[in-house]
Amino acid sequence: MSTNEYRFITHWLVQSTVEEITDILGNALDLVRWWPSVYLDVQELEPGDPETGVGKVISLYTKGWLPYTLRWQFRVTDNRRPYGFSLEAWGDFVGRGVWTFEQDGEWVNITYDWRITAEKPLLRHLSFLMKPIFSANHHWAMKKGEESLKLELQHRHAKTDEERTAVPLPPGPTFAR
Repeated sequence: MSTNEYRFITHWLVQSTVEEITDILGNALDLVRWWPSVYLDVQELEPGDPETGVGKVISLYTKGWLPYTLRWQFRVTDNRRPYGFSLEAWGDFVGRGVWTFEQDGEWVNITYDWRITAEKPLLRHLSFLMKPIFSANHHWAMKKGEESLKLELQHRHAKTDEERTAVPLPPGPTFAR
């Protein structure tokens, strides 16, 4: 593995259904609302297949806790609804991500397998030295994603307006755009 190649496997466990998780994580345009600590802007460039979403192209402007941003795109390459989907990424990094959802009683095991090569000059040229810090930045972003997803599920599962308004807002970005 070259110094600017990364592989991250993230595991989350949430009380939900695979269908609900598919609806949430499969709606890229809504990431800015419920995962604002990472997703600063998301735009759909191509709609893809109306039934499966395969071929959909999304443009993203993202960040972690480090003071840099990333611009990248992804195309949905596979949809195993409601058990996950795969994407191909390009831009500031190039690679492949695979989301897998598995129902376990009232819980959903969520796995994200993210294999990328950092192409943004800062990441590409400093990976040999900064790889542990860049990796920590990714783990922070995914921890915020899990936290934000759990808040989104609380919001969706609230039975009254009072319960809904009691759910805290998701954590925001560490610095302004």
